[in-house]
This record gives sequence, C-alpha cells and structure tokens, in this order.
Amino acid sequence: MIAILDYDAGNIKSVEKAFKILGEDTVLTRDFSVIKRADRVVLPGVGSFAAAMENLKKYELDKAIHEFVESGKPFLGICLGLQLLFESSEESIGVEGLGILDGKVIRIPDGPGIKVPHIGWNSLDFPNKGRLFEGIDEGSFVYFVHSYYLEAADPSIVTATTEYGAHIHASVEKDNVFACQFHPEKSSTVGLKILENFAKL
Repeated sequence: MIAILDYDAGNIKSVEKAFKILGEDTVLTRDFSVIKRADRVVLPGVGSFAAAMENLKKYELDKAIHEFVESGKPFLGICLGLQLLFESSEESIGVEGLGILDGKVIRIPDGPGIKVPHIGWNSLDFPNKGRLFEGIDEGSFVYFVHSYYLEAADPSIVTATTEYGAHIHASVEKDNVFACQFHPEKSSTVGLKILENFAKL
C-alpha cells in the first residue's frame, strides 16, 4: 500500500490518480498508524515552503516522515515535496525544512528567455542514473512547475538534471529516499514509468 500524505497542499489528487492508473493500492492520509503500515510513502505538493512546513508540523507529519524514512522503506518527494526534504529554501528565509537531505533550494535566476515560474517540458540528463529511471532514456522530457530549484550538497545523490537558467538538480536518490522536482504524475508515459519504478522498489 502507498500512503500519499495529505497536508492540505495542492496537486495531491493527481498523484493519487496516477498511481491508481497503475493499479496501485493508494490511500490519502495523515493518520500515523496508516503511514506506519504503508509499504511506501509519497510527499507531493504545490505551494509555499513556509505554509507546507507549518501544515506538516500542525499534523505532526514531520515526525511521521522522519520515522518512516528511518524504517528504510521507500519514500518519494514530488516538487515541493522534494524541496521540503532539505534544510531550507530561499522562498521562506528562516523556515527550517525537514533536513533529511543536505542542500540549498534557490530561486531560479532571471535571465533572457527565462520565465519564472518555470512551467513546461524539459529534458533530463542522468549524471548518476537512479532506480526511478530504469527503462527511461536519457533526454526524455518531463513536466516542471516551479520557481525554486535544488542544489544538492552531495553530487553523488543527484540522479537527474536539467537546464533552465541554472543547472537544476531535478531528481535525487539516497538510500530509500527519492525525490523529483518535476511532476511525474503530469509527465505522460515517462512519468507513469517513474511512478511504476517507485511502486516496484
């Protein structure tokens, strides 16, 4: 069973729908006992870093996430869910993230032809091809919606990158923790394959 964390963030339903297309048993929850029993947990989300952390703390999901990650079972962060795994974000100065991974979340710099937020399809490079990208060709396109991007402290955890006004760390993998800045649930057959790979871990 895949538990999708419900903390009043945007875009949660489309993640649930994508897993259901794949025939996966999913539940939207903020119930500790359900999260503990889950085989996998997904932290999706669209919205502001500060509001998201406030809600995670309100529902004590920050504690549930740390416990689940420590259990060694597969955990996936999507979009804002990736950013929340790190220590902080330039979007919300002074607000601490979950601190599960090390790195900085930075605003995409303005530049010629660069619109922020970045909304659209970009191709992926695989500096260290991770388990989420089994059966996916380098150069495949995925769908992004974001104004801030990750610069991971440890390059060895970066499994996919893209270029958009900066060198963006688009996906990471460390032990049982996986995360994507892009939206696999909105990335057509490539995205469904990524979610299928996660569901099979």
